[in-house]
Amino acid sequence: MGILGICGGGGYTLKAVQSDKRFKAVATLSMFNSGEVRRNGFQNSQLATIQDRLQKATEARAQAAAGGKIIYAGVASITDEEIAKTPTDLYREGYEYYYRTHAHPNSTFLYTMSSLLDLMTWDATSNMDLINQPLLMMAGSKADTKYMTDEAFSKAVNAGNKELFLLDGATHIQTYWKQEYVNRIVEKLVDFFGRNLN
Repeated sequence: MGILGICGGGGYTLKAVQSDKRFKAVATLSMFNSGEVRRNGFQNSQLATIQDRLQKATEARAQAAAGGKIIYAGVASITDEEIAKTPTDLYREGYEYYYRTHAHPNSTFLYTMSSLLDLMTWDATSNMDLINQPLLMMAGSKADTKYMTDEAFSKAVNAGNKELFLLDGATHIQTYWKQEYVNRIVEKLVDFFGRNLN
């Protein structure tokens, strides 16, 4: 089997293949390390509030376990003006993509506050040296999430035939839908899996 993980799925893919050797070739696109971002904030913007957020998550879990109301985190809704003022490409373009152009009617965009207790202690890039399969990591050259791919790639010291493939000019969200990037991604994946899944 081969495996492809996109965004947060890329982080979970890296973790899965560290131990599950049924996967013979591993690819990620715009890899997002959910644990690191929930812990440190995007681009390490919330380092000063880690303990406060853990305390709130602890209280939320205790409240839910006692039969109380479940507390949610996340962004339930957002205005066009708020989207336009969002400073990072990932979140501004992500809000546009997930809330407007590609919104799913059943998505709430919320997660339980208590889940931070598990997310904040998880990291996609720990134990990357356990990956010995061929590894292809793809990211946009202008993606403000590229630092996550770079970190994971550098730690994959035992991966076979590892390759970092950059999509020149692409941001994180553009790799999902912009045809010129999608075409290059698919072409690269066909070649990569074709060579490594014999």
